[in-house]
Amino acid sequence: MKRTPLYENHVGLGARMVEFAGWEMPVQYPTGIVEEHLLTRSRAGLFDVSHMGRFLVSGREALHFLQKLLSNNAAALEPGRAQYTMIPNESGGALDDAYLYCLGAADGKSTRRAEPGREYLLVVNAANRERDWEHLQSRLSGFTGTELRDCSGELAMLSLQGPDSPRILSGLFGERSLPQPGRNNLLRITAEGRELIIARTGYTGEPLGFEIFPPADSVGKLWDRMIESGAAAVGLGARDTLRLEAGLPLYGHELGRSPDDEEIPIFSCPLARFAVSLSDLKGSFVGRQALEAQFAEYKRITKGDCARLQALPRMIRLFEIRDRGIARRGAEVFVEDRCVGRVTSGTMAPYWIFEAEKSEGSPGEPTGRSDRRAIGMVLIDSSVAEQSEIEIDVRGRRLRALTVSHLLRTDGSAVVRPVLWDQP
Repeated sequence: MKRTPLYENHVGLGARMVEFAGWEMPVQYPTGIVEEHLLTRSRAGLFDVSHMGRFLVSGREALHFLQKLLSNNAAALEPGRAQYTMIPNESGGALDDAYLYCLGAADGKSTRRAEPGREYLLVVNAANRERDWEHLQSRLSGFTGTELRDCSGELAMLSLQGPDSPRILSGLFGERSLPQPGRNNLLRITAEGRELIIARTGYTGEPLGFEIFPPADSVGKLWDRMIESGAAAVGLGARDTLRLEAGLPLYGHELGRSPDDEEIPIFSCPLARFAVSLSDLKGSFVGRQALEAQFAEYKRITKGDCARLQALPRMIRLFEIRDRGIARRGAEVFVEDRCVGRVTSGTMAPYWIFEAEKSEGSPGEPTGRSDRRAIGMVLIDSSVAEQSEIEIDVRGRRLRALTVSHLLRTDGSAVVRPVLWDQP
């Protein structure tokens, strides 16, 4: 198995290491998954995500290359901005989901013009890194002067998420090291003679969080300094409970192939509306025709018209279980006695308990106590709307559940709050 540059740091902290996508990664530390989840929500969690793939794209026709191979409108990105995107296939399924960062000119100088020489960083899933590389390489020859470079080995990747993350970063690098407020902003800085990229992105649902790209040979020191500054080391276990609570898809679960081994259309995933651009300015790209058909049906579904659906027969929806039990991937979902889909992801997630709201617009305060709830996502018939009663078969027992639109809210603050659908 492969190891990230932080392997020894994880072992030194007592992490339990497991195999994940060919990498030996920490699934949890001695504090445990529940505590790591709660510390991320209340303070700051630190994740090693160096196993993910990182490709640099540059050259005269780099933008045209990205416009053709990705689903979002890369031309809308100015230097210092990022966007969620997909690598689509011709039938409108996802080969992968990814994040694209516009770094500016390849020489590090910022520029506002969409000119040749602009450099992009594309981050892809660890399990798909080699396949994504081959797919992108196979299309490269048609774009003169475009360079695609795998920098995964030389550039590490950390994720610092939670209310205390700005304090920790500014304490290490100064206030000017923080990108402008607002998701998807990024900044290149120089610290101790080494360049870092810091972006306001993440995979936890936290309103405050950063992903940091330092040189691989200096990431161990940076990791230790963040831990010393108050960040809690978090493994893959809590990373999964956090992303599920936030309603974020995972490739191989909510994207790619379904539990029935059928291709999941990209617009079945609610986040597709942020990842796909059908603007005329984007022009032709891989899968556009199929995605236009999906989007037309997506608009009909949002209006309650679910007759004659072909492109989007099923949608991904969040759920919260009302009975005791956990639903795992593949569990059948029923409305009355009709099977309407299957679970794609399921877990038991912790949450902080807050006081009841005193009045509208005056949220209650955290109590310092926590609880847990069974949540997940289902790929379900498009006719089953949000806030519908469903039943999930768990080892022959039907568990009552509710499809929901969201499980978290921020109220415009730095702290996310749970939405509990089994309470008023």
